[in-house]
Amino acid sequence: MHDGDEVVRLLAEMVRIESVNPELVPGGSGEAAIARYVADFLQGAGLDVQLQEISPGRFNALGVLRGRGSGRSLMFNGHLDTVGAAGMADPFAARIENGRLYGRGAQDMKGGLAAALAAVAGLAKEVRLEGDVVLAAVADEEYQSVGTRALLKEVRTDAAIVMEPTGLEVVTAHKGFVWAEIETQGRAAHGSRPAEGRDAILFMGRVLREIEQLEERLKAGPRHPALGVGSVHASLIAGGQELSSYPGQCRLSLERRLLPGENAETFEGELRDIVSRLSAQDSQFSARFTLGYSARPLETPPETPVAQTLARCVRKVLGREPGFGVQSFWSDAALLSEAGIPSVLFGPGGMGLHSAVEYVRLDEVSLCATILAECARAFCGP
Repeated sequence: MHDGDEVVRLLAEMVRIESVNPELVPGGSGEAAIARYVADFLQGAGLDVQLQEISPGRFNALGVLRGRGSGRSLMFNGHLDTVGAAGMADPFAARIENGRLYGRGAQDMKGGLAAALAAVAGLAKEVRLEGDVVLAAVADEEYQSVGTRALLKEVRTDAAIVMEPTGLEVVTAHKGFVWAEIETQGRAAHGSRPAEGRDAILFMGRVLREIEQLEERLKAGPRHPALGVGSVHASLIAGGQELSSYPGQCRLSLERRLLPGENAETFEGELRDIVSRLSAQDSQFSARFTLGYSARPLETPPETPVAQTLARCVRKVLGREPGFGVQSFWSDAALLSEAGIPSVLFGPGGMGLHSAVEYVRLDEVSLCATILAECARAFCGP
């Protein structure tokens, strides 16, 4: 069993460690300090510990609770980085009020990570399990998941639980995404000489109309029974150089959310069709596109052993039938699943993902720790 006060202490101390992802916010501290905190805690709990430097100053913290070698292995995966804290009052104070702990990263996802740390520390004091339990505290999930990508070069388990905030619901699916950029090429010219200029921003207006129409087709298209429909939106736009000139170029950044069965090539085909259609309509129209970072959706069958084991443990601890749900956000569970590690999401609830007021419910953090420990016992074997 874990100590309820201990899990709150762990959570508060981690929230007080600023771990803003520097790829998102220049000057963010990244994961070095919090990775060392996690590694020290796991080492003190008796686990085999490794700090994995994935790039200068960016770290994963790994701990392995060794089993007897005859059972299934289970990974608890949680990310150390957070988004920025602009607009927040005392984002790293870890204020506790009305059973909630407030602060950047409290819900996303230091609450789940604290629960997993408390769970493995409690397990380490018990009879040795048959299989290994791996605690992977990873870097960079909020940007390009280089932490879990590096982890997968060294670590494999039979299943994984990613402790994203789910309100203690077993989540088995979420959408993927792909980023892209379209650039329209015009011809720069003095604003008083329209015959010499081609307006790249007006060309981009045509692209935007096509993106709007693509969004409408996606809304009306095939639906996933739980995740609904895919989507596309314009995220950023820039073009031109001054008021008195025709703009020579315009750049548009896009995000396409993907359903299971879709991937980056799906969006590539849609963009190719748009550019080809607009080019055929006007010989002066010129545009090119590039695909950026992409990540596939997650769809783990609810009958998968880790999902069923976790559901039984939720039922045992909470005394109610667990729900199998989906989430709107993406997670590292998709990378783990793609690598052949069946994965689900499970963590404590709260409010304020990436917002100015973020909190996690402390009772759910404690319950999450109990359920994770129960699941490890059941999955890895007593």
